[in-house]
Amino acid sequence: MKEALKDLKMNIVEITDENATLDGGDVLFTGREFFVGLSKRTNQRGAEILADAFKDYAVSTVPVLEGLHLKSFCSMGGPGLIVIGSSDHAQKALKIMQQMSDHRYDKLTVPDDLAANCIYMNLPNKGHVLLHCTTEEFPESVKVFEKLKDHMLIPVSNLEKVKLDGALTCCSVLINKKKPDN
Repeated sequence: MKEALKDLKMNIVEITDENATLDGGDVLFTGREFFVGLSKRTNQRGAEILADAFKDYAVSTVPVLEGLHLKSFCSMGGPGLIVIGSSDHAQKALKIMQQMSDHRYDKLTVPDDLAANCIYMNLPNKGHVLLHCTTEEFPESVKVFEKLKDHMLIPVSNLEKVKLDGALTCCSVLINKKKPDN
């Protein structure tokens, strides 16, 4: 992975502090700021290192009281749109994020926390694309996603990944890389 990022001329920041932990599943980038879940896999020192690496963005921490990490119950569903689970701990985390942010986000609440783990992409010639859970996994949450009329919705099964505490965002690295001008 490191070599692939170097080939793309991406800036790589390595965590060398042995006391710092930072799991990608605890890092939610909204396009304006970062929210970092403090969980079993991410600590305050990890969040501080992320803040040092991205000085142009606000970085706020959110306690993760239940679930593996922050993205176990929330993710971005589009520009300014947070997809959030309906459990008490997910709603409490959202409230903390809203209090810490200067920006007002729209929210899409899904009945199943794990269904909130989705992947948004804005693709050339496709527009807003959202990879989300399947009807087989979370039928009621899929009904909520179907309200996003301006999104191309692509259901992706997570049945095998969840057996290992995995989710859609665990299997992805999204890179916003502009094509070089010819």
